[in-house]
Amino acid sequence: MKKWSKLSKILTLGVTVLMAASIFAGCGDEKKSADSGKSSNVAEDVAAIKKRGVLRVGVKNVTKGFGYQDPATGKFSGLEVDLSEALAKKLGVDVEYTPVTAATRTALLDSGDIDMVAATFTITPERKNSWDFTTPYYTDHVGVLVEKASGLKSLADLKGKVVGVSSGSTSAKALVKAMIDAKIIDGEGFDSKTFDAATWNKGVSFKQYADYPAISTALTSGEVQAFCVDKSILAIYCTDDRTFLKEQFAPQEYGLATKKGSGMSKVAEEAVQGWLKDGTIKKLEAKYGLDK
Repeated sequence: MKKWSKLSKILTLGVTVLMAASIFAGCGDEKKSADSGKSSNVAEDVAAIKKRGVLRVGVKNVTKGFGYQDPATGKFSGLEVDLSEALAKKLGVDVEYTPVTAATRTALLDSGDIDMVAATFTITPERKNSWDFTTPYYTDHVGVLVEKASGLKSLADLKGKVVGVSSGSTSAKALVKAMIDAKIIDGEGFDSKTFDAATWNKGVSFKQYADYPAISTALTSGEVQAFCVDKSILAIYCTDDRTFLKEQFAPQEYGLATKKGSGMSKVAEEAVQGWLKDGTIKKLEAKYGLDK
């Protein structure tokens, strides 16, 4: 009985080892399958665009220098428009532009109505949790535009004023943080993760608009006392009767945005890296007066 017991233990151990080996081998196959599936999805995403024959890109249509649509001809122009066209050419397809705003661009991307966003889309840690972004192709800063007649000259002068911002943008949060950092307001209750421009009213308040022309009109009418967004955008609306406050703050890095894990993410990243290295982006900055 003792000999059989010993033999039984040996046989049991052998079976256990074989089962373990089988399990680990299975895990390895599963991982390999998952990885190859991922690669397949990346290839499928790009193949679908090529089969369709069109790269659908969300761009601004009122932001000269980046994305602007001529109301007379319907033609789009700007740095981001040119980059989108170059990416489509790289894929061997046509390009189709869809006008977007800060409030609509991610919804259109999530729904699959567009393949990519190229619309002065600032990269933030929070946004990177939801979408893929390329290496930044342009860095701007947030600024504030006011009517000269208002007498406003600095951030301190904004205390108690109403500022116009674009819905869905990060400008309001950036302005409040800058005012807190400058000790103009105390910042009680400020949380960068939960900040809401619609409800913030401590030291400065905001009105949100669907697009930049609407904010410019509101500034002219006195509905708001200041217009806050990236300086390259504000420059379009800086007439002889307007001026910038002396401060600029919150560097804004723009990236091309694609769906999380999309096949387009890798293609877009490789394209931006190439454009940064070969001087394409520098040339476009000069072409559209964005290098000043």
